[in-house]
Order: sequence, then structure tokens, then C-alpha cells
Amino acid sequence: MRALGSLASLLILLPAFGPAAHARACCGAPDLAARVARATEAGQGPAPAPGTLPLFDGRSLAGWWGAETENPRGYQALAPEELAAKKARSRTDIEQHWRVENGELVNDGNGLYLTTQQDYADFELWLEYKTVALADSGVYLRGCPQIQIWDTTEAGGKWNLGADKGSGGLWNNSPGAAGKDPLTKADKPFGEWNALRVRMIGERVSVWLNDALVVDHARLENYFDRKLALPRAGPIQLQTHGGEIRWRKLWLREIPAAEANALLAAQGATRFERVFDGASFDGWSGALDGWEIEDGALRCKRGSGGTLYTRREYADFAARLEFLLPPGGNNGLAIRYPGEGDAAYSGMCELQVLDSEDARYAKLDPRQFHGSAYGMVAAQRGYLRPPGEWNFQEILVRGSTLQVEVNGTRILDADLATVKETMYPLEKFAGRLRASGHFGFAGHDDPVAFRNVLLRSL
Repeated sequence: MRALGSLASLLILLPAFGPAAHARACCGAPDLAARVARATEAGQGPAPAPGTLPLFDGRSLAGWWGAETENPRGYQALAPEELAAKKARSRTDIEQHWRVENGELVNDGNGLYLTTQQDYADFELWLEYKTVALADSGVYLRGCPQIQIWDTTEAGGKWNLGADKGSGGLWNNSPGAAGKDPLTKADKPFGEWNALRVRMIGERVSVWLNDALVVDHARLENYFDRKLALPRAGPIQLQTHGGEIRWRKLWLREIPAAEANALLAAQGATRFERVFDGASFDGWSGALDGWEIEDGALRCKRGSGGTLYTRREYADFAARLEFLLPPGGNNGLAIRYPGEGDAAYSGMCELQVLDSEDARYAKLDPRQFHGSAYGMVAAQRGYLRPPGEWNFQEILVRGSTLQVEVNGTRILDADLATVKETMYPLEKFAGRLRASGHFGFAGHDDPVAFRNVLLRSL
């Protein structure tokens, strides 16, 4: 029997998209305890961790709509009334192909994919699924393909596509990319429930299938445009085709910023060396008078600054740090700085550290926004935390190339040797091909702070 409620129960429309909107609408909702209790009573419990919310109440499709494989940025850009109409139109298809049966979401292998009404940024997701021979399914994260679920037997006919390696991989990643193939095969036989756990921070995804780690902190590529980062937030989708699949016990916990930073920092932490001890300027040179140390962080003095840099020089290296921007804050990372001159021109580059979304910067050249190689290559926008919150950033410098990840999302991937068009004449950026130099901070009068500064030579 199909257990679909009214359109009002199916389509719980949101006032806005994005992390702030969905956090108010779901995890901070006063009825969270009641929602957990109802889901648990319907056989969906117990909750896997404190602070989790049920995505499926065990009784209906409330909180879901239907979408296909489509770029989430498209429907996120719709006007509210257009989005509401799109969701309403999906109901006919959902009624035809989805049902709730004995506390399970059941799909017949056809139709649109169930899609959460709410968008999520950084999260942990738990669910259980059970499928049949020849079925092919998956879980879309932020509306993007996918964690692969399929028939892993030879009879399933997809060993040539990688099914022999098992489920749980990020199958739509490029060939050879981390995460595309699962680290181990952990599928249970047909007829048994599989338990899936997913952790997503920025673009970084870890997957456990039946308690086995099958994807370890791999980047999920943007299937719709591999040159672009994933959306900052988006829905969970249950993709189905080829055969019946059943789902149950779907729970989600949003990961707060401080925890996300700590989890990102923990990855490969032993390979890095701490270059700021949190208490002194030991190991640093340059504009010492323009900087201060407070609460274990380096901070540019208001109205002062200058370039503060490591005494040691680096050729190819990786750096990790946290930074905190005040509203409108402006600073920079000096890359392969020679110890004199303006880091943006005499060094390899200055990587911008900027509150890009502040209104005073609305008319900046894109090559001046946060994470950009100043004046040369623009970074992607929209991945900073609000001013006053600590951000986590990782920088990889190898030869003439630069990669920048902020809060787990790659926003810059550039080769300065190929840059032709710059804000100023190319010869002004005289140091862009430097092979080594100091690492530092280019203070620009604002009290921008840095902590947990770590580097490693490559």
C-alpha cells in the first residue's frame, strides 16, 4: 500500500537555501526531539549519534520531493514560486514509483530520485539499504553523483565498469582519482541490509560500508562541471534504477565549523611540522612590530601589518592553517617570498585572504577575492565561513602550480607559468616563477588572525 500524505506533508518548502537557512529549519527546530521519537517509534531508531535528525519518519514521504540527475545549482537559482511548482510537479512521478511499506522506503527501480527538501553543507549521514540482482543505485551528495550501489556479482554484468570492486565508491570521479573505486569490497548478499555511513566536509568524503572504510577523505568531483567546485550546500538524493531497492533508518547530523576544522586538520597531521608555537615569534622574521600574539594566534595589528615570514625557505611545500576574518578583513599569504619587496610581485604570489562577501568589495576584480593568486588567477567564491568564525585552509605549492582548499573545498588550481592575462602588466609579477622562498603573512591593516600554522616540504 502506498503511504503518501497530502501535498502539504510531501512538500515542506523552505524560505531559503544554504547552511544558515537549513540549520534554522531542521537541526535547530524545537520539535527535533518529537521527530526523533516518532521516527524511532516507526522502527527507524535508535538515532546513531547525539544531535541527529531523521530524514525519513518511517510513515510517509514528508520532507522529500523528486528530482533526476540535474545540476542542483539550476533549481537552487529558481525563484521560490518556480521551485515550489517544480517540486509539486514531481509528486505524480513519486506516487507512481515510490511507496512506504513496513517502515521502509521502496522504489520499483524507475522514476525520479527522492530528494530532501532541505540542503546540507557539512554532515554525517547514516542509512540502510537492501537491493536485488541487476539493480543499480546510489546516493547523491549535495545533489551531485554519487556513492555507487550496485549488483557486484559477475552475473550483474557490470564488472567491466568496476562492480567487481564493490559498492560505496565515488563512481563518477575521473578514472584513477581517489575514491572512485572502493578500498575494499564490503557488500552483503542480496536479501540482507547494508549499513552505509557517510561523512562530508567541503568536497571531502569518507564512506563506511558495513563498518568497513571504503572511501577515505577523497574529493567528490563535480559531475556537472569538473572545473567547478561542488555547491556549498545541497540535498541528499536516493538514486534508483534497474531494480527494486529499499531504504530505512536514514539519519543526518550537521557538522559544526569547529568540528569540521578539527577533522580536516587530523588528516595526515603527522606529516606536518608546526612553524608557529602559539606563544612567540621564534622562527619568524620581517614586520614583527606589526603583529601580535593573542590566545595562541598570530594577529595583524589594526592599522599596521607588513609581511611576517618564516626564517626558513621552502621550495615545493604544503601548508595548513586556520584563519579568522573580521568583517571586511584583508590579508594575504606570501608564497616563496624573497624577504623583501611586495609579496604579490616579488614573491611567487600573494594568495588573498579576504572577506570577499563584504559589500565594500563588490566591484573588485575576481582575481582579488579570497584564495586568488592576487592579480593573476581568480579563485572560486562562496566557501568562506561567516566573519568571526575560524576557517581551515590548505595550500599545495609544487613547481609553478598552486592548489588552495578552504574548508575542504578546492577553490584554486592554477599554473602560474601559463598565466597570460593579469590585472597589471605581466612583468610586474616578476617573482611568479620563483623556485623557492619564505612562507608568510602579508598584513594589510586589518586584525586578521592565524593559528595552527603547519608546513611540510614535498
